[in-house]
Amino acid sequence: MPLATSLAIFQSCNITGVPKSTRCAILRDMAKVRKAERRPPLNKTHKLKRQDWTKKYLKTDFSKVLWTDEMRVSLDGPDGWARGWIGKGQRAPVRLRRQQGGGGVLVWAGIIKDELVGPFRVEDGVKLNSQSYCQFLEDTFFKQWYRKKSASFKKNMIFMQDNAPSHASKYSTAWLARKGIKEEKLMTWPPCSPDLNPIENLWSIIKCEIYKEGKQYTSLNSVWEAVVAAARNVDGEQIKTLTESMDGRLLSVLAKKGGYIGR
Repeated sequence: MPLATSLAIFQSCNITGVPKSTRCAILRDMAKVRKAERRPPLNKTHKLKRQDWTKKYLKTDFSKVLWTDEMRVSLDGPDGWARGWIGKGQRAPVRLRRQQGGGGVLVWAGIIKDELVGPFRVEDGVKLNSQSYCQFLEDTFFKQWYRKKSASFKKNMIFMQDNAPSHASKYSTAWLARKGIKEEKLMTWPPCSPDLNPIENLWSIIKCEIYKEGKQYTSLNSVWEAVVAAARNVDGEQIKTLTESMDGRLLSVLAKKGGYIGR
């Protein structure tokens, strides 16, 4: 009975009259309270494309793939994260209530093998369309990281990005091609597939760190500084674990006939 209440679980066992506090104490030894994961729906076409993508890249050396993505962080953090136990007699801390989480910062990063690229901050107020996305990559990824790499590294690297309009447009594709990232060096991406991108797990690690104990921030600069600090604490072994998970992810997609995999 996933996501069932403690009352429903006890009633399904024909046990009644147990106080909620007792029910929760018993269940805590064998279960956790979790929120349902939000994912875009998969139709038959999506599943077939995910399977086709998996078969195409099944023999890929994923240590050569740069996995990229953006993440938005707000001053207040995701809804529902500011929950936890407090001692008897203690008052719950007061939290600020602000519209849209008090505003936020858009962050871009990449991971390859055991290395973190970035994170880089998108300038406040900039909406990422094809032109601004390419200019952002030029100013950050290309100038600050890619240009320092050897010719052999550049020859073998595969660039991954999802199908956001600013990424997959004809303008962006042509611009990347002029940078030498084209054909087999630009990974195709199946629709509705955040579960296949290992950097999503990195975002979770960073968010857990910056919002622990219900942390809130008073400025965009302070939440950005927290992101940078949390990213610095992610070591190469953690990143390597994520990038080396790809073979297993692909096999899971095939086993589930294109369905979502567990994280």
